[in-house]
Order: sequence, then C-alpha cells, then structure tokens
Amino acid sequence: MKTYLPRIVDSLLDFKLRSKGAVWIKGPKWCGKSTTAEQVAKSVIYMQDKTAQAQNIELAKSDPTLFLEGPAPKLIDEWQIIPFIYDQIRFEVDRRDRFGQFIITGSATPPDETEIDHSGTGRIGILVMRPMSLCESKDSTGSVSLGSLFDGIAFSGCVGKNTLSDYAFLTCRGGWPKAIGQEKDIALAQAMDYYDGLVNTDMSEVDQKKRDPERVKLLMRSYGRNIGSQASNTTLKEDMKANDSASLDEDTVLSYVKALKKLYAVEESLAWNPNLRSKTAIRTSDTRYFVDPSLATAALGLGPNDLIGDLKTFGFFFENMAIRDLRVYAEKLGGEVRHYRDASGLECDSVIHLRNGQYGLAEVKLSSPDRIDEGAKNLLTLASEIDSTRMKKPSFLMVVSATEKGYRRPDGVLVVPLGCLKD
Repeated sequence: MKTYLPRIVDSLLDFKLRSKGAVWIKGPKWCGKSTTAEQVAKSVIYMQDKTAQAQNIELAKSDPTLFLEGPAPKLIDEWQIIPFIYDQIRFEVDRRDRFGQFIITGSATPPDETEIDHSGTGRIGILVMRPMSLCESKDSTGSVSLGSLFDGIAFSGCVGKNTLSDYAFLTCRGGWPKAIGQEKDIALAQAMDYYDGLVNTDMSEVDQKKRDPERVKLLMRSYGRNIGSQASNTTLKEDMKANDSASLDEDTVLSYVKALKKLYAVEESLAWNPNLRSKTAIRTSDTRYFVDPSLATAALGLGPNDLIGDLKTFGFFFENMAIRDLRVYAEKLGGEVRHYRDASGLECDSVIHLRNGQYGLAEVKLSSPDRIDEGAKNLLTLASEIDSTRMKKPSFLMVVSATEKGYRRPDGVLVVPLGCLKD
C-alpha cells in the first residue's frame, strides 16, 4: 500500500469536523479527496462501486435514514451521483445535533442541482481541495513559510533544490498524487490520462450533455494559450474557430467552459479591488487558470523539453503552478488568492488576502534578472498607489521565482523560489 503523504487540508478537515455537522470536500478527480477523507472516516460508502451502486441508490431513495447509518464520521464518496441525499444529510445533522457526522466528496458538482432544496448553511462546511503543492509532494524545501511572512518574521534568504529543468518537469507532471514518486515517464503519463478522460468522457457525463471531444480539445488548447490572461469567451471562441466550423457560437463555448468549472478543471482568479490614491480604473475580468498546470501542457502536447525550449510559454505555465501552490497555502491561513490589473497596465499576478485584512503582493517570474526586476518594479508601484490611510500596507512584496536561491533585494522586495515555499 502506498504511504499516505500528509496534505495541508488535513488540519482544515479536522477543524471542520469539530465545528460542523458535515464537510463537503470539493475538487477535481485524482487530487486525493477520497484518500484524505479515508484517513479520518469511520465508515464509508463508495458510490462509484458498480457492484453495489444500484443497491445503494435504491436504499438512499427508499430509506435515506438507514442509508446514512454507521459510525461517524461517515464518508459518502462521489455523493453527486445521488444529489438528493444532501438534504437528508442536512436533516440528520439537525436531528443528531452533533458535529463531525458526515464527509461527502465529489469531483463534480451535481448534474441536477434542482434535487437539492436547502443550502446546508451552518450545517455543512465546504473544503476546497486541489492537486498537491510542491511542499506536499516533497518538491519544496519548505524553508519559507507564507504564514511567517504575514507574521513579520525576518526573511534572511533561502536555497532551493530545483533547477529550471526540474521546474519544467514539475509543471508537466502536476500535483496528481498518483504521479508523485513515480519514474519520470510514468509520472508524466498521469496528467495525459487525466486529460484524455476529461475530453472523452467526463465533459459529457458531468451534466449529461453530449459534447464533441474535438471541441473540448480546442477549448482546452485555447485555455492553455490564454493562461494568466483575462481572455473573454469571445476570444476563446475566435481562437477555437480557427480550427473549427464557423457555426461555433459563444453560447456553445460558455456551455463547455461551465462544464470545465463543474469538473473543477479550471479555477479562475477573481480581481482584487483595493483602495487607491489615484482614480485609476481597475479591471474586473477573471484571470484564466487551470486547477493544475499539467492540464495546459497536456492539452497543448508539451513536455519538459518543450518548455525549456520556449521560456516565454514556460513562464505562463510556471505562473499557473505558483498560483496553484499559493492557493493551497493561503487556504491554510484562511485566505484567498486574487489578481490585480488596472487601466494603466499595472498588474500583480497574486494578491494573497487574509480574513483579518492582511495581504501580500506577489509577482511570478521565472529566473531572468530582467523579468525579476520588472516584477519588483510592478510590486513597488502598486504598493505606492495603495491608500494606506484606508487599508493596511502590504505585509510583504514578493517575486516568486524559479531561481535556486532566495534573497531580499535592496528595495525590500523578496525573491523566493517556488520550491522553498510552504504554508
């Protein structure tokens, strides 16, 4: 049996179970939801087990109370197959009046949400799970804690263990648990297998709408070409039409994008809206990202050597990997990751914002000194525009890089290798 690699969400799940009647773990297939839940579950129903699926569905319909019996917390894996059970879970939580009764996991939102009558607010807590960060997969030294930067602990530099070639491999491998610790060719095949399943099966099964696999491929490629941008659905449509029929319309593209979101394959970054001294207009469009950068490389048929040969493209995919990791670390701190863009062209790839009002500004760059200088300049300019009489000053300014060493620049901006970060 493969050794369980601890996940950052482990402690979050523990707290949710101690403070809510049930916990819903959301996230893409293969990211480790079931395995993580199994570490604490006392009883389990696997809804994808075909040998018992029909019987479980029938029991859930005819006697939902009996279906939910068993030692707590009880795990119902891939619960979206029987979405009507959500309301019964909410009822059971109220009836039992105890925390930690159920865990439900799902790699897609329910295909028919009309079968759910109540939101579960106050009873069912939500926990988002993503593919593994570099810290979780043991590909980061973990010498720089994001939490410590918010706490004001002095940064004295760090040394990572990853070369540029290592980062190229990690980008294409992704954070899929089944890929961790495998030989390189086997590890790289996992993301391709995920992509193939997404294209050929999952996109039609998620809401029972038949979708053309070739068009799914076109959309995935377009997403890959537009990572880190605010490309509109119209832009995606025009990009897809270059290799499709002229009949492709925006509603079709929107339907396909919604299906990707239901499968948690894409996770776009919302805009951050700070108080500024100037009256510069802030752009509010979402930034396009996959939940894991390996989906982009799989969609475009790229491997590690291709990224090394095209550092501009590599930079966008590395940014996606950094955003994935920062999201995982920020979740532990009770925060979220957003982006900033304004009408003047000033941008910030990542704003890590905590519930207490603290925030840090981070740009993501590979390793070129010129690009790191550019990122630092952007951060300093944005920091100077923020009205510190109306909101806190940033806790830190950081360029997340693919360099081997981390350091503090004379201007105060931190340069930190992605492979040194942890929560």
